[in-house]
Amino acid sequence: MEDGDTKRIAVISAILESPERSQSEFNALTSSFKGIVRGRMGLPLPDHGVTVIVIALVGDLNEINSLTGKIGLLPGVQVKTSISKKEI
Repeated sequence: MEDGDTKRIAVISAILESPERSQSEFNALTSSFKGIVRGRMGLPLPDHGVTVIVIALVGDLNEINSLTGKIGLLPGVQVKTSISKKEI
Protein backbone atom coordinates (compact mmCIF):
# COMPACT_ATOMS: atom_id res chain seq x y z
CA MET A 1 0.00 0.00 0.00
CA GLU A 2 1.25 3.48 -0.80
CA ASP A 3 1.12 6.20 1.84
CA GLY A 4 -1.84 7.86 0.09
CA ASP A 5 -3.77 4.59 0.24
CA THR A 6 -3.27 4.08 3.98
CA LYS A 7 -6.54 4.33 5.84
CA ARG A 8 -7.38 4.30 9.51
CA ILE A 9 -10.46 3.89 11.62
CA ALA A 10 -11.42 6.98 13.61
CA VAL A 11 -14.17 8.17 15.90
CA ILE A 12 -15.18 11.81 16.12
CA SER A 13 -17.15 12.91 19.15
CA ALA A 14 -18.79 16.31 19.12
CA ILE A 15 -20.85 18.27 21.60
CA LEU A 16 -23.08 20.91 20.09
CA GLU A 17 -23.56 23.42 22.89
CA SER A 18 -26.14 25.38 20.89
CA PRO A 19 -27.63 22.80 18.52
CA GLU A 20 -30.27 25.20 17.22
CA ARG A 21 -27.42 27.41 15.99
CA SER A 22 -24.97 24.80 14.65
CA GLN A 23 -26.90 21.61 13.80
CA SER A 24 -27.70 22.51 10.19
CA GLU A 25 -24.15 23.52 9.34
CA PHE A 26 -22.77 20.47 11.19
CA ASN A 27 -25.03 18.15 9.17
CA ALA A 28 -24.08 19.79 5.86
CA LEU A 29 -20.39 19.52 6.71
CA THR A 30 -20.50 15.86 7.70
CA SER A 31 -22.58 15.06 4.61
CA SER A 32 -19.81 16.49 2.45
CA PHE A 33 -17.53 13.78 3.89
CA LYS A 34 -20.02 10.95 3.29
CA GLY A 35 -17.34 8.92 1.47
CA ILE A 36 -15.51 8.23 4.74
CA VAL A 37 -18.44 8.20 7.20
CA ARG A 38 -19.41 4.67 8.22
CA GLY A 39 -21.90 5.43 10.97
CA ARG A 40 -23.32 8.22 13.05
CA MET A 41 -25.23 8.43 16.31
CA GLY A 42 -26.85 11.59 17.61
CA LEU A 43 -28.15 12.01 21.11
CA PRO A 44 -30.17 15.16 21.77
CA LEU A 45 -30.18 16.23 25.41
CA PRO A 46 -32.84 18.95 25.43
CA ASP A 47 -32.92 19.16 29.23
CA HIS A 48 -29.30 20.30 29.05
CA GLY A 49 -29.55 22.28 25.80
CA VAL A 50 -26.91 20.21 24.00
CA THR A 51 -26.61 17.45 21.41
CA VAL A 52 -23.92 14.77 21.48
CA ILE A 53 -22.87 13.26 18.14
CA VAL A 54 -20.47 10.39 17.48
CA ILE A 55 -19.25 9.58 13.97
CA ALA A 56 -17.29 6.46 12.92
CA LEU A 57 -14.95 6.97 9.95
CA VAL A 58 -12.62 5.03 7.69
CA GLY A 59 -10.31 7.33 5.76
CA ASP A 60 -6.81 8.64 5.34
CA LEU A 61 -5.34 10.98 7.94
CA ASN A 62 -5.78 14.07 5.76
CA GLU A 63 -9.51 13.40 5.34
CA ILE A 64 -10.05 12.67 9.04
CA ASN A 65 -8.08 15.72 10.16
CA SER A 66 -9.81 17.94 7.60
CA LEU A 67 -13.26 16.98 8.87
CA THR A 68 -12.21 17.35 12.51
CA GLY A 69 -10.71 20.79 11.84
CA LYS A 70 -13.78 22.04 10.01
CA ILE A 71 -16.09 20.80 12.76
CA GLY A 72 -13.88 22.53 15.33
CA LEU A 73 -14.42 25.87 13.57
CA LEU A 74 -18.19 25.72 14.01
CA PRO A 75 -19.43 28.07 16.73
CA GLY A 76 -20.47 26.35 19.95
CA VAL A 77 -19.09 22.94 18.93
CA GLN A 78 -16.51 21.00 20.93
CA VAL A 79 -14.82 18.14 19.05
CA LYS A 80 -12.34 15.35 19.80
CA THR A 81 -11.06 12.61 17.53
CA SER A 82 -9.57 9.20 18.28
CA ILE A 83 -7.63 7.58 15.44
CA SER A 84 -6.49 3.96 15.40
CA LYS A 85 -2.79 3.26 15.11
CA LYS A 86 -3.50 0.25 12.90
CA GLU A 87 -3.32 0.97 9.19
CA ILE A 88 -5.91 -0.72 7.02
